[in-house]
Amino acid sequence: MNVDEGRASRFGTTIHITALDGIVNVNSLFTLAVFIGLAWQPTDPSNSLIVDPKCVAGPKIAEDLICFHVYSFSSFLFSSLVALSLKQAIRIAKTSCETRHLMIFSFDMCHINKNALRVGYLISAVGSVCGCGFLMMALVNVAQIKLGTLGCGSSHTYAAVIPLLTFVPLGLLTYVFFVLFAFTR
Repeated sequence: MNVDEGRASRFGTTIHITALDGIVNVNSLFTLAVFIGLAWQPTDPSNSLIVDPKCVAGPKIAEDLICFHVYSFSSFLFSSLVALSLKQAIRIAKTSCETRHLMIFSFDMCHINKNALRVGYLISAVGSVCGCGFLMMALVNVAQIKLGTLGCGSSHTYAAVIPLLTFVPLGLLTYVFFVLFAFTR
């Protein structure tokens, strides 16, 4: 092995560890948002901007809000645990590789199982995408509780929900595109 291959391997390790750190950090921020959402009392009548009593959200929307928060939390937690596991496997393999030269994951002087690493990244990305989707649905329910139900036709509710339902899926599609692009390379 020449020096250039060694540098590329070490650089690859740094890139992979940094990417996993990024996944964990973003998931942590979203998990914090979910906890804040769960701590909020959605059925408090004094904490609403609804004027028309017909537009008040029912208990089903509040139940869905809690369910989507829990689904979002579990998806982000799953994604973070997979990313942390991959990161730990890379570090263990890197350390063990110096003495044994044969591991499942390694970068510097040993063989790397790129397929296992790619599948791990893909699984972690799926967890993050699902968490974002559930968090988006929870935020739609928050808008309905605070501003009035979508069926009521409140322009304020639509003004809050339409950008949410436009930009979040566009961001997720961009993320999925780049994850799949990286998965195939």
